[in-house]
Amino acid sequence: MKSLKLDRRDSVALYRFKKLIKELESKEGRGTELISLYIPPNKPVSDVISYLRQEYSTAANIKSKSTRKNVQDAIESAIQRLKLFDRAGPTGLVIFSGAIPQNGGAGSEKIEVYHVIPPEPINLLLYRCDSRFYLEPLKELLKERDVYGVLVIDNEEAAVAVIRGRKVVELKTFTSGVPGKHHAGGQSARRFERLREMNLNEYYKRVAAHANEIFLKYPEMKGIIIAGPGPTKEQFAEKDYLHYTFKDKIHVVDTSYSGEEGVREAIRRAEPFLKELRMVEEQRLVRRLMSEITKENPRAVYGEREVLRALRSGLLSLLLLSEDLERYRIRVKCASCGAESEYTMDEKERVSRLPEILAKPCEKCGQRALQVAEEKLLVDFFIEEAEKLGVKVELISSEHEEGAMLRSAFGGVAGFLKGYGG
Repeated sequence: MKSLKLDRRDSVALYRFKKLIKELESKEGRGTELISLYIPPNKPVSDVISYLRQEYSTAANIKSKSTRKNVQDAIESAIQRLKLFDRAGPTGLVIFSGAIPQNGGAGSEKIEVYHVIPPEPINLLLYRCDSRFYLEPLKELLKERDVYGVLVIDNEEAAVAVIRGRKVVELKTFTSGVPGKHHAGGQSARRFERLREMNLNEYYKRVAAHANEIFLKYPEMKGIIIAGPGPTKEQFAEKDYLHYTFKDKIHVVDTSYSGEEGVREAIRRAEPFLKELRMVEEQRLVRRLMSEITKENPRAVYGEREVLRALRSGLLSLLLLSEDLERYRIRVKCASCGAESEYTMDEKERVSRLPEILAKPCEKCGQRALQVAEEKLLVDFFIEEAEKLGVKVELISSEHEEGAMLRSAFGGVAGFLKGYGG
């Protein structure tokens, strides 16, 4: 029995929502025995139960005895889950129920039931029987809603980027090919400057054409940052180079760089404008960490052992975790004396090192009775430890530069100690 309600602002809830969808996606029934039920907001559950009772009666006509039993059991399980509710909530309700084979053999099926409270309204009434759960409406909700454009420009080069949620999803760079200013005087210099201005105008138009082509692919775009190291950005922003629909979405910032490096700097300098963007919040947290650990008496720790020690000692106030840590926390227990040990391993070590550990005699009683008592992703292990102690957790994507640094330089596990005021 599993349920989940998602708060899009909560990185742990979002992580669990993605994980549940991935788990549901892996389920496969025999024939069309898995039920997906989408209920729109505020619909009385009694109406849906009445409908399911009719489907239960219809399923009695299924010729295959095992399929008939599995479908009817799935419907009955869905009904029992629905009885926990009077009506669907303001965002609706989704039920998944079905007979899932447990070890590949016929007759091994077990009814599994899940319910999901969508983070946003799903105005859909749907009942579907298939060999897999129907997940497309929920997957649609996972798409990042916060999208911003970045255009960094000077007279020599430009870069156009799109930020969606936690990563830069598009990045193009351009060079102007326009020569620098003519320093000699006279008529030739004036002619040179006129030609240069014409070339610059063509360059601006070319950059704008590429930017419009990219930005218009994202109708949900909330804003556009125009940045650069000199007056070019203001000149570009003031004229109607970009599509008219972007006119009221432009925010201008100064940067020391242009090109790709300018994009990263523009994102940092436009933090107040990008406050709804999850990537900006994650970058800010990692930069705070890097700043703190360089101090003489840092109020931050990093590395699995140090963070776990601080966490279990009640010293931690905020835990930072790389979302995509591909490591496992494994608890090994002796079936003879009950002695336990814990290990952290990556996937390769699970295959090679873990069997060697299990083959050894127990260090306490000497019996060869070691077995895996528990195994979970390191991210899940730390989240659960933190929740026991009421410590806030922020999951950080490795899709951006700061997130990649948290994973590579700090082992993907870090935290701020209590009393840190940053």
